Amino acid sequence: MTITSLFQIIIGFIGLVCIAIPFSKNRSSINYRHIIAAIFLQIILAFALLKIPFIVQIFAYLSEGVTALQAATQEGAQFVFGYLSNSSTSPFETSGTGNSMIFAFQILPLIIVISSLSALLWFWNILPLIIRAISKIFEKLFNIGGPIGLGATANIIMGQVEAPLLVRPYLSKMSEKELLILMTAGMSTVSGSIMIALVSMLAPQFPDINLIQHLVSASILSIPAAIMYANIMIPSSEVTNFDGNSVPKVYDSSMDAITRGTRDGLDICLNVGAILIAFIALVSLLNSLLGILGGWIGISDLSLQLILGFIFFPIVWLMGVPLSETLASAELLGLKTALNEFVAYGALANIEPGVLSDRSKLITLYALCGFANFSSVGILVSGIGAMAPERKDDLIDVSFKALVAATLASCMTGLVVGCFI
Repeated sequence: MTITSLFQIIIGFIGLVCIAIPFSKNRSSINYRHIIAAIFLQIILAFALLKIPFIVQIFAYLSEGVTALQAATQEGAQFVFGYLSNSSTSPFETSGTGNSMIFAFQILPLIIVISSLSALLWFWNILPLIIRAISKIFEKLFNIGGPIGLGATANIIMGQVEAPLLVRPYLSKMSEKELLILMTAGMSTVSGSIMIALVSMLAPQFPDINLIQHLVSASILSIPAAIMYANIMIPSSEVTNFDGNSVPKVYDSSMDAITRGTRDGLDICLNVGAILIAFIALVSLLNSLLGILGGWIGISDLSLQLILGFIFFPIVWLMGVPLSETLASAELLGLKTALNEFVAYGALANIEPGVLSDRSKLITLYALCGFANFSSVGILVSGIGAMAPERKDDLIDVSFKALVAATLASCMTGLVVGCFI
């Protein structure tokens, strides 16, 4: 690591924290000990997840499991969709340079299978044990209550709306800061089912790394960052504690878990597919209009990506991306914020060789790993609001802070990981 890179990383840590301070509700009450603790915890966790051989080997086994899961999913999808689920089994010869992968039939079925499997592992008490063990660390270190520790940590595996269901009885009692933590954690991570779909989508761009290791690590590392930014924006010492069973019963039986998990996975698939169609079409339409406008003002390549790239340029530089590659990475981060992570990861998967170095691609991979976008704000406000209608106004009040905090949390995770690659 050069002196210039080290200087950029130090400035990055300071800068990414300072950006959040103007959004604070009470700047004089910010607990800087929590900020330092969160950053050090991220660094320690990143070293453990990426460098300790024992943990790296666990991820290697997990990657083999993901490969087996993809093959099993393809068996089920091929039975229903035939050759559409597997390009290699096409009954006719294809020609041309187009993408032979059919997203709806080759990627989305993974979400259904993983959702069903996750529900089953939850009923068998495997996932709750893992999540509670991790959440205990955050509860002790950041002085947060059990419900918010569980709700935030569950986002490592569960979706941004499913995780709050685990602490539904406590939503009405939570402080504004705790609601902010819950929303920020939800938007700074991606669910397990989405991770597996992303592995299939990104594999050609990252052939030499264990993608599941990095995507899981990104979600784990973003939790302390999410708590840190929530503590900056709404400093508070109010704590909501459990008054009974810390892990609520979600499913009645193994079969109930499988069927409900499958149904939830189908809902996610339909939502993801519909949003991708609508958003990509709208971006294409907007870019056509911007192209016309750009021709009038002498900017021939004016597009939404370019505009967002300039907006996120300083933040991406603070993440540790070299100046010559900052704009390309910033465009991807802007796409994720304005649209969603699937669109941004799709652009990353198809990025031209040489535009980003391997290190910059990996930093960007971590920064994109989250649901922090405008549509997610609406999903969270409506989803949690349905569970606790009396808190809807509070959710709306903290929603913009949550979007900013979640974006910064993912960027902080990218910066931390950049220290080890």
